[in-house]
Amino acid sequence: MSRRLQQIIPSVATSDGAGVSLRRSLGRAPEARVDPFLMLDEFSSDDPDDYIAGFPSHPHRGFETVTYMLDGHMLHEDHLGNRGDLLPGGAQWMTAGRGIIHSEMPQQESGRMRGFQLWINLPAAEKMQPASYCDIRPEQIPTAALPGGGEVRVIAGTIEVGGGEVAGPVQGITTEPLYMDVRLPAGGDFSLPLPEGHSAFVYAYEGSLAIGPTTESRDLPAQAAGVLGGEGEVAIRATDGPARFLLLAARPLREPVVQYGPFVMNTREEIEQAVSDYRSNRLV
Repeated sequence: MSRRLQQIIPSVATSDGAGVSLRRSLGRAPEARVDPFLMLDEFSSDDPDDYIAGFPSHPHRGFETVTYMLDGHMLHEDHLGNRGDLLPGGAQWMTAGRGIIHSEMPQQESGRMRGFQLWINLPAAEKMQPASYCDIRPEQIPTAALPGGGEVRVIAGTIEVGGGEVAGPVQGITTEPLYMDVRLPAGGDFSLPLPEGHSAFVYAYEGSLAIGPTTESRDLPAQAAGVLGGEGEVAIRATDGPARFLLLAARPLREPVVQYGPFVMNTREEIEQAVSDYRSNRLV
């Protein structure tokens, strides 16, 4: 069996934080989600005016944020007294749980700032757990060469490449996420069996891709998310020169999602409680 490209979600230009320019694919609308993935933002600019204002202190409750840096330097600080550097090639996996107030601010005045932020829903039973986070340094993310050229970096989960197992630094999450960054040469291909029952999508951020069996493949343009349907293996090829993409999969929660800005809960009443808790300094 093979996974097919079921839906294409083009990214749209928007801004967030104090005016950071970015492109949003997943999460651009309530129907543009892939359970349990809620949102994916790509930020990429050489112009400091696009990123210098950063993401000043703001709250979250009910989900996880994953920030993955390609270029640039950001500093995370939160109300718990945690400080963490987001460096090129590194990541941060933050579980907001019952509540966290944090900031992510650029630590550069020029140069390229480039990366992604992903939101992953938490199951209802875990939404009110204490907040926690994990800084992942670049050297902690394993990189494996692909048989036909190119490479894969594994941030979360475990995969088999070239007859060997590659385990990312993030393990033991209830939704069992896989998070990979893949680079292919022109004409290169990548195939991987995905766990049965997992939702999955691909985000092409450099170059275009063909997804699916050769005789039934479908093209995915750059800066678009491709939702995968079916079960089994996913086959991906770089079609117009070299390509880079994110491949993500996780166990769906199949629970109600009610979102109000930085709060993601299961009911409207829980959202109202989150807003009340934040306004009265009882979020955490």
